[in-house]
Amino acid sequence: MTLLRTRGLRAFYGDFQALFDVDVAVAEGETIAVIGANGAGKTTFLRAVAGVLPCGAEMVEFDGRPIGALAAHEIVRLGIAMVPEGRKLFPSLTVEENLLLGAYCGRSGAWTLARVYELFPMLAERRALPATALSGGQQQMAAIGRALMSNPRLLLCDELSLGLAPVVIRDIYARLGAITGEGTTLVIVEQDINRALAASARFYCFQEGRVALAADCRDFDRQAIASAYFGL
Repeated sequence: MTLLRTRGLRAFYGDFQALFDVDVAVAEGETIAVIGANGAGKTTFLRAVAGVLPCGAEMVEFDGRPIGALAAHEIVRLGIAMVPEGRKLFPSLTVEENLLLGAYCGRSGAWTLARVYELFPMLAERRALPATALSGGQQQMAAIGRALMSNPRLLLCDELSLGLAPVVIRDIYARLGAITGEGTTLVIVEQDINRALAASARFYCFQEGRVALAADCRDFDRQAIASAYFGL
């Protein structure tokens, strides 16, 4: 079953058009990657799906329902959560308070505070500390945990590896299986192409706000990716 579908998705920052007729489909339980160079439109795509950027109602469908005109808080209640680029934790709050904010919409499901601490034990050890006391990797874990606290059916992950050491990136990606094991569908935006493709079933390569290539991660041409990535 198709859980997320965009049809002719266009998005703007003021008068600047950032996405041009983007068609993407994601099946329930699937993990897909969105790759592309800086400025290709990857983050804009996630923001449009999450309701942060306005778009036409019919341009985004979730579980067969048009949601493009809904506000971000309404979309969270439907079961879509986003792990934003740069983590965006609240520095004045403790680790646990940041996590609890993710549960404000009241969706029921497997992800509780105890379950998040089971996934990321280091957060339990630092629950009473301010978010600023965490390392970059721990902050990324807290951002993922906060999103999971809303019990999403669809989790949008924006640049999970940004600014992190390779060993930390491996640790975070190793835990994605526990998330998908709960039936959560993942869309991963990532500049680390190898990491993204290894974690996903299919990928979409964006170039200048358009889908330049879409393919199965098990059967793709690296030269075709390079051409789509750089617009060659």
